[in-house]
Amino acid sequence: MIRLLTTTGEEACLCEFVDSLLEPEYKLSRHIKILKSSGLLTARKDGRWVYHRLVEKIPHLESIYETISLLPDADGYFKKDLSNFKKRIRLREDGRCQVGILSGSFSEKAK
Repeated sequence: MIRLLTTTGEEACLCEFVDSLLEPEYKLSRHIKILKSSGLLTARKDGRWVYHRLVEKIPHLESIYETISLLPDADGYFKKDLSNFKKRIRLREDGRCQVGILSGSFSEKAK
């Protein structure tokens, strides 16, 4: 999740992460909670959605994000996740998620 946000500069709601990473909601929700409590993510509620964004403008965090963005992707997992994330973000209307978790149907379209 951190690498996706670092690479794209986007913010994302849980459902966009679920559909992009093809991981269960409960697992990603737990990871988001840990990242927020660690001071890496911030959350903003917009209607029924909560958007998560990287905490910015803190020098040591910027160094961490840069390091994460330079990690190798020898197995191609990140490339696939990034492609899914970009496709999922394009489903937004007026820059906001409108559809919730699509998982099965989205993963078929993302292939």
